[in-house]
Amino acid sequence: MLISQIEDKCKELRSDIIKMIGRASSGHPGGSLSAVEILACLYYYKMKIDPQNPNWEDRDRFVLSKGHAAPAYYAVLADKGFFHREELLNFRQLGSILQGHPDAKKTPGVDASTGSLGQGLSIAVGMALGARLRGKDINVYALLGDGELQEGQVWEAFMSAAHYRLLNLTVLIDNNGLQLDGSTDEVMSLGNIKEKLMSFGFECIEVDGHSIPDIIRALDLPASKPKCILCKTVKGKGVSFMENQVGWHGKAPSREEAKIALSELGGITDGTI
Repeated sequence: MLISQIEDKCKELRSDIIKMIGRASSGHPGGSLSAVEILACLYYYKMKIDPQNPNWEDRDRFVLSKGHAAPAYYAVLADKGFFHREELLNFRQLGSILQGHPDAKKTPGVDASTGSLGQGLSIAVGMALGARLRGKDINVYALLGDGELQEGQVWEAFMSAAHYRLLNLTVLIDNNGLQLDGSTDEVMSLGNIKEKLMSFGFECIEVDGHSIPDIIRALDLPASKPKCILCKTVKGKGVSFMENQVGWHGKAPSREEAKIALSELGGITDGTI
């Protein structure tokens, strides 16, 4: 896809996120909206996948460690053809294949069940190491939130990835500065994330997490160490009253708020997908 086409896709994906969460009256809009460009670059540009064969053994793998951003993930998977778009209407409904956090046993295209924050990178490290041991040309991508970097297990996984020189692993961090109940600086300051990552043996590239060209360039950079792309993002990106507002971490918009958000995003306001 051309960069302009991916940018257009991001507008559509944001509209789908609002429709899904608004219809379900449940979900996490803030961190889903902030991750859209990251997911779009992976799925429309970088990753080797086959929607017609979701379990293709030689596909690249993706782990959404910040599992509460599932609406953004599902919007991309549906658009890529892993399942019918109509399924998005059933988000968070009893018996749906699209639950509040990704479930690899239920949802085509999901490579790892996630949601308990801090664990996803360990899964990705195992996938990357396993691919190398099997001699497979498979790349593994993991998306973490900045809040979950406060978990100790994350840093054990970073250390393991560097120790095993997992050059087929790329970590992306959605660095929007906010978490469930405040800013990351207020809850538990992460300090200089780039310096920490480099001290743990990673190459770290800082980018504008809403710039498609920036993310693509970082994804394509060759690395002599495991790579981390630190994406500076805006929580609630694209919806004026949600941007940089911690209250929209896990709050669904009302019907009227959803209409306003969709109007800003240029989406259809009747609640359909």
